Amino acid sequence: MSGVQIPPPLPPNLIEFKVKINSNDIRVGNVLEHNSKLWIVTKTMHVQPGKGGAFMQVEMKEMRGGSKLNERFRAADTVEKVFLDEMVFQFLYRDGENLHFMNQETFEQIQLPAELVGDSVAFLSDGMLANVSMYENTPVSISLPATVTLEIVEAEPVVKGQTATSSYKPAVLSNGVKIMVPQHIEAGTMVVVDTSNASYVERAK
Repeated sequence: MSGVQIPPPLPPNLIEFKVKINSNDIRVGNVLEHNSKLWIVTKTMHVQPGKGGAFMQVEMKEMRGGSKLNERFRAADTVEKVFLDEMVFQFLYRDGENLHFMNQETFEQIQLPAELVGDSVAFLSDGMLANVSMYENTPVSISLPATVTLEIVEAEPVVKGQTATSSYKPAVLSNGVKIMVPQHIEAGTMVVVDTSNASYVERAK
C-alpha cells in the first residue's frame, strides 16, 4: 500500500451535466472538474511565451474546501466544464462590493459578492438578467450575457482614408471600460462587446 488516498467520486446529484472544452475556452466563473474535485475559475491569463507553446494560466478555488490552485493548461489540453443547477436572477443594484439580485421565479432578493463576476462586473447594468450557478443551495458563480451593446464615448478621430479594420486603436465605453476598436470607429458609435474579455465584436446594427 502506498498510502495515497484516492478521492471519492463527486456526488452525481450535484452535477447537471459536463462537457469537455478546450483550455483556451476557460472563462472566469466556469466550474471545472479537476482531480476529482469541483473548482470555480477566479482568474485566467493566456500566455504566449517566447519559446514553447502557448498556455492558459488558471487560478481556481475549490468549491467544497475553499483551497486555491494555480494551474497551467497547454493549448491542446481539454478540461471538464461542469454545469450545475442554474437559476435566472435580475440584477438590481450594487452596494460597494456587494451585488443585489432578484430571483425571477420566487422574487426573492439575494446579495452576492462582486468577486463572483470577476472583471466582467463592469458590464452589469440595471435590470440585466444573469444565470447564477448553485452548489448545495449556495450561489457560486454568475454568468452574464455573452455580449452587450454600449456606446463609445472616447476615441481618436478617424483618419481620412484609414478604414482598414486590421489596425486597432484605444477607446472608452460608456461604462468606463477601455477597449481596442477598429480605426473607423469613432465617439458616439454603438458597438457590441464580449463581456468575458472586454473585446470589440462588431459595430451594433
